[in-house]
Amino acid sequence: MADRAPDPRMLSVLKKTVGVLNDAGIPFALAGSMACWALGGPPSHHDVDLALQRSDAERALKALGAAGFRVEHPPEGWLVKAWADGILVDLIWAPMGLQVTRKVLRAARPVNVDGMQVPALAPTDVLTSKLLALNESHLDFEGLLAIVRGVREQIDWDELRRRTGDQPLARSFLYMAAELGLIPAPAPAPLARGA
Repeated sequence: MADRAPDPRMLSVLKKTVGVLNDAGIPFALAGSMACWALGGPPSHHDVDLALQRSDAERALKALGAAGFRVEHPPEGWLVKAWADGILVDLIWAPMGLQVTRKVLRAARPVNVDGMQVPALAPTDVLTSKLLALNESHLDFEGLLAIVRGVREQIDWDELRRRTGDQPLARSFLYMAAELGLIPAPAPAPLARGA
C-alpha cells in the first residue's frame, strides 16, 4: 500500500544502520514511530529510532561513524545520534518510562521491514514512551490516534494504563481513545469492603 510506506530514504538508512549494528554484534530493536509503522501503524516521517543498551551506545556510534554516518553526542544524556543521507537515527537507551535492558530487547518481536527482518520493541513499550513524552507543547493526539488504530490489538491496555497512570495527559489520551471506542474501557475498580 503506497500510503503506508515511509520515505524510501528512511528505509534505506534503517537497513544500512541495521546491517552495521548486526555486523558489530550489537543488540537493538526498532523503536518509536518506525516500530509502530512496522507493527501496522501509520508511516513514520520524522526519523529512525533504535533502542539499545547504554553499554553498547559508544560501540554503536563508532561502528556507524566507520560506516560513513555523521555521529553526535547530544546533551540530553539518554541517546546518541547518527545521520546518513539527511536522515537522523536516534540510538536510545532510556526512552520515557523504559530502561532498555537485555530483557526488553529479548521481548522485541521480529518484523519485516522492506524484506529485512528487524526486531521491534513490544508495542506496549513503544506506546508507553510516546504517552509519557506528551507535554503541553507536544500534544500530538492525532498522530497517537493513528498509531492506536493500527496497533490496538497488540497493546496490553491494562499494563499501559498502569505505567502511564501518573501522567495526566496520558490519562486524558487513553480516556478519549476509550470514549471513541478505539480501545477497551478500563476495568471498573473493585468496591471497597463495607462500601
